[in-house]
Amino acid sequence: MSQIAIVEEFAKRIRGDWGVENKVHYVRDVTQGEDASRIRTKPLVQIWAVARNFALNIYRDYGFDNMAQAQRLAGFGLKLIKELFRMK
Repeated sequence: MSQIAIVEEFAKRIRGDWGVENKVHYVRDVTQGEDASRIRTKPLVQIWAVARNFALNIYRDYGFDNMAQAQRLAGFGLKLIKELFRMK
């Protein structure tokens, strides 16, 4: 394997890692305010992490690319939340 191929593979792995950071961790921190959360009790931390991931997955499944916009729209009322959960 040439030196260039090794460098390219390393760069690919770094970009892949940052893709996870930008898609999940950054959104949970900035959009959902996870780091600013005052919840410190052990089971609640995990429960809220699951709830935040669940919300992001629903937004993405519904077709949103902008998670901040999805969260704002969902916060305006029950109509969008009912649509997201496919409720009548």
